[in-house]
Amino acid sequence: MAFTFFFRDLQMLELAVDHVAPELAGRSRPKIWDAGCAMGPEAYTLAILLAGRLGHFAFRNLRIAATDIDETGQFGEIVRQGVYPSGDLERVPAGVLEQYFEPAGATGAYRLDDRIRGSVRFQQHNLLSLREVDCGFSLVVCKNVLLHFTQPERLDVIRMFHRSLGPGGYFVTEHTQKLPPEASPWFEQVVPHGQLFRKLEVAECV
Repeated sequence: MAFTFFFRDLQMLELAVDHVAPELAGRSRPKIWDAGCAMGPEAYTLAILLAGRLGHFAFRNLRIAATDIDETGQFGEIVRQGVYPSGDLERVPAGVLEQYFEPAGATGAYRLDDRIRGSVRFQQHNLLSLREVDCGFSLVVCKNVLLHFTQPERLDVIRMFHRSLGPGGYFVTEHTQKLPPEASPWFEQVVPHGQLFRKLEVAECV
């Protein structure tokens, strides 16, 4: 789905950032995968939240892999430019808007600053290919996508996410999607009130 906006499901994203930020700060090349990123607001929301939590060095080296099947062929350019209409920014706090955005022309649109845009890289990717875009991620976020898959497809994609995560990495999915029972040996639920999971090392998933 291409419908998204900045700071959507903020409570869940903040919960993930609370857990992963201390680990990112200790890594020389921290990596996050936002799978099904649409036109980028979720990936950039993560970048904004982490910019406020990480030191300059850790954030400068952070790379967020923002991927989507992008059947329109337009998402990549939108993400790279980092220009969004004001309607997509309605939930962005005023202080955050002033700190990380600047007006882009006379259309009411805003452009993200270079530091935030530099942390996000867009890549066209079909989750059902079951190919990881990289490995050693500290966090994989996949929200509002898995509900469109069949149960076997969902399980295969979650298995792929498990492979792509580094030891003890975190996985976040939408609050309406429960982890399939078959995947329970692969992850432990971190909090009872949110779909935030931590990778378990099990040979069955590899």
